[in-house]
Amino acid sequence: MFDLRPVVYVLGLLVLVLGATMIVPLAFDLAAGNGHWGPFAEAMAITTVTGLLLTLACANGVSEGLSIQQTFLLTTGVWLVLPIFGALPFVLGATEARYVDAFFEAMSGLTTTGATVFSGLDDLPVGLNLWRGLMQWFGGIGIIVVAMVFLPELRVGGMQIFRSEAFDTMGKILPRATEIAARISVIYLGLTVACALTYAALGMPGFDALMHALTTISTGGFSNRDASFGAYQGPLEYVAAVFIILASLPFVRYIQLVAGTARPILRDSQVRAYIATILLLTVFLTLYRVIANDDHWEHGFREGIFNVTSIISGTGYASVDYQLWGPVPVVIFFFVGLIGGCAGSTSCSIKVFRYQLLFASIATQVRRLYAPHGVFEPRYEGRPISEEILSSVMAFFVLFFVSLGIVSVALGLTGLDFITSVSGAAAALGNIGPGLGDTIGPSGNFASLNDAAKWILSLAMLVGRLELMAVFVLFTTAFWRT
Repeated sequence: MFDLRPVVYVLGLLVLVLGATMIVPLAFDLAAGNGHWGPFAEAMAITTVTGLLLTLACANGVSEGLSIQQTFLLTTGVWLVLPIFGALPFVLGATEARYVDAFFEAMSGLTTTGATVFSGLDDLPVGLNLWRGLMQWFGGIGIIVVAMVFLPELRVGGMQIFRSEAFDTMGKILPRATEIAARISVIYLGLTVACALTYAALGMPGFDALMHALTTISTGGFSNRDASFGAYQGPLEYVAAVFIILASLPFVRYIQLVAGTARPILRDSQVRAYIATILLLTVFLTLYRVIANDDHWEHGFREGIFNVTSIISGTGYASVDYQLWGPVPVVIFFFVGLIGGCAGSTSCSIKVFRYQLLFASIATQVRRLYAPHGVFEPRYEGRPISEEILSSVMAFFVLFFVSLGIVSVALGLTGLDFITSVSGAAAALGNIGPGLGDTIGPSGNFASLNDAAKWILSLAMLVGRLELMAVFVLFTTAFWRT
């Protein structure tokens, strides 16, 4: 008989921790004297008590390790349960927020998607804005642990190629996750502090620097300004681009760097491919802006590198409405969002390494066509790629674009237009943030969408954040019979 107690026990602990962290925005509201701390006190009481009860009720079911079914269920359950409670401060603290909007915002935060349903962010209570940033920060470090420990062990979407790159988990998922999370947390916190101090040093107000540091390092993209990063055009765009890139690199490389060896991060093919892609796209858009829009090269380069970095990483900040640049940049930004950053980072979408494996497989097939008697095998960083990993990657690509089509059609059936449906589906599945068009584009938000569309997009964010297969496998009968 399947035992849910170990899964519920861990979920209860995480809910308890989430409730405890609500003390931070509560304290900020108290210090601001705005009278909005009450909703956080209520939400904190509900969340911590629920988490405590779940933990106590299932404490007798804790075992040494988790089965494969329990691990899959836990991985999905975390990103489903936490937004339910993360939404409470919005429902209790923003009188105009209905639960569907609050849940959408919480799911967008914890999955680091960055799509928002809130307007008037400049006037939102400081605690609610900080809670939005904290949820993205928690989601960012959470997905790193999932990507480095759980997904490779679960053989999801080709992630098993990185099992030897991080730590030898050998089925001992939770104990090793604790060790890995401890090392990552120090690096993650260090990057956040460095980012906040740099923002502040260049003139960003203190709270804004904190808020944007939380959502930069998590590559989440929530802002406490309606203009997003457009309120801070200039040198701060370069700073943001640098820290977004740093957060989009594999965190295991930082662990190795701190240990005294820089060679792994310098020789990592996905790191080189990721940075090269950003530079090439930036140069192209700069030339396009100079030639087609008669823009100054520095201005074009600055806006180009900021927005390319923001979209390719899934951060979702917008400094300008790039839809006004012309049709070519719009098409580029749509497809750039489907690239993603490096595996084992806070970034999202398909990920660079999957494209590398796909192109390696295509190149091998082409060589076999003109040399049918030759023996060729696809390789990644000099190592042969197993058929298991290749088939997993191919399955991921197929499942991603099939899911993209299904979500697009579902959104269309709710009454959304074609551009909003397709770009919204891509923005949610890829955890990118803004879509295209006047409604959900870089200068809009998701507030005006109907409730059905918001629920569909919330589910799509969850599925996309967990690499699709980790969620879909739960709905197969063969999985539960294994």
